[in-house]
Amino acid sequence: MRFGRAAAPKGTEPVRRNSLRGWRTRVLALGAAAFALPIAATAAYPAVTLAAPIHGPVLRAPAGGYEELMVPSAMGPVKVQVQWAKNGGTSAIYLLDGLRARDDRNAWSFETNAMQMFADDDVTLVMPVGGQSSWYADWVRASNTNGQKYTYKWETFLTSELPSFLEGYGVSRTNNAAVGLSMSAPAALRLAALHRDQFKHASAFSGPLNWGAPGMREAIRVMMMDAGRFNVDAMAAPWSSEWLRMDPYVFAPELRGVPLYISAASGLPGEYDNPNSAVGVFNTANAMGIEAISLVTTRSFQARLKKLGIPAVYDFPARGTHSWKYWEEQLGKARPHILSALHG
Repeated sequence: MRFGRAAAPKGTEPVRRNSLRGWRTRVLALGAAAFALPIAATAAYPAVTLAAPIHGPVLRAPAGGYEELMVPSAMGPVKVQVQWAKNGGTSAIYLLDGLRARDDRNAWSFETNAMQMFADDDVTLVMPVGGQSSWYADWVRASNTNGQKYTYKWETFLTSELPSFLEGYGVSRTNNAAVGLSMSAPAALRLAALHRDQFKHASAFSGPLNWGAPGMREAIRVMMMDAGRFNVDAMAAPWSSEWLRMDPYVFAPELRGVPLYISAASGLPGEYDNPNSAVGVFNTANAMGIEAISLVTTRSFQARLKKLGIPAVYDFPARGTHSWKYWEEQLGKARPHILSALHG
């Protein structure tokens, strides 16, 4: 199955094979660059109320309060931003970051209104910090193209070390949701598929959900080199069991019974795209290209789930690019489905 055809509506296939190949090459190149570009502007950052020591839990901030934790891991201490459940509820939503995840704060905390959105829902927001180009996976070795000093072990952190730490604060190990966008969309689905005892819902926004599509590994390689000079081969060897384990199209059968919310927009500029400079126009064009790729792979993944008889809630807006305000909007749409899965 050719990349670009799996989700294309009938009657839209180009006539000439060479034209298709040229189009696909251009879009993949554009999309790869866009995955690695920050799009949205920075908003105000909430004040820290209390910092926990890395050796273990202490009395947490008041219910509904904000806190930063330093959580021990095989990768070293990992910063985690937390907004505690308003009334002491035990469920949690893990909000995973994008390809250019920063080392100081998770973009959900300042690019979106996620914290305000769930402030009254008696659910803890868990926002891990860091993991640039990691795909939130357990890598086979440290990257040799940027002098990385340790091997990424993000899946182990999210499914073992972090929940064990949060359990000391009263957060459930078994009643959580995973939300991801772009790079972290496949990770959110993987966590729910392969760690059913921990995650009861997964939301995936604008993600590459079919890694076996022609050109995808090469596109991912370009993205990761651009975002931190990380080597994709250090994450997993081509088409190895580790690589296939990360491909949503492959692990799709394991999602049976998991409540899912999946979205991707058309790539056409919408209400949040108002470039007023050359840089803005360039970023918007990149965001258009990568969202178009996300839509193609998401439609392909939708067809895969349909064939397997696995239901999901889908949203495919007619307009929207690969940028944070659209993901904020999608989080709002996913919110009732997330809360139903956690509190139902």
